[in-house]
Amino acid sequence: MTQAVPKLLTFDDFIARYGDDERYELIDGELIDMEPTGPHEEVAAFLVRKVNVEIDKKSIRWFTPARCLIKPLGISTGFRPDVVVLDKTALVNEPLWQNEPVITLGTSVKLVIEVVSTNWQNDYARKVEDYSALGIPEYWIVDYLGLGGRDYIGDPKQPTISIYTLSASGNKYQKPVQFRGKDRIISSTFNSLQLMAEEIFISSQP
Repeated sequence: MTQAVPKLLTFDDFIARYGDDERYELIDGELIDMEPTGPHEEVAAFLVRKVNVEIDKKSIRWFTPARCLIKPLGISTGFRPDVVVLDKTALVNEPLWQNEPVITLGTSVKLVIEVVSTNWQNDYARKVEDYSALGIPEYWIVDYLGLGGRDYIGDPKQPTISIYTLSASGNKYQKPVQFRGKDRIISSTFNSLQLMAEEIFISSQP
């Protein structure tokens, strides 16, 4: 029996069919189930709360949208980050924003945070590549269960936060700085942040 090859989606197809479904994102035309769990959502909510406190301290026109898609340079990819900080003043340059919560320009984004699920390969490989190419200045990978491969988080594997920042040339991320246990998170976007890695990890616990 011949099996039909699944039809790849364009970004427009994805928006029309799954734009309101936060469970899915699109990578090279393939629908990706983000596999969120309750603890995953607890960690994301904790981070949103902490980030918004820092935004208020700065008294700047940044915000964390409830829903947002980031469209990298490829025509059939759309990422749905767990946490994203946008610069409201830059949105006037976004071609899709007035009709859809879609970001196409790295200059609109101050920070992206991905909370790792079982499909961790996308966070550590593909998204590092695409977010850096888009020019997003800071990218956190919050691996609260230590799911990532040993090449990314070391051996033995343990809960790790990896923070990537753009190189001086602005087109590639530098080697990530990693935080575990009682390490204080160091963020170039929020330099007054007072937060230890373990506080993020335990936010998923009962």
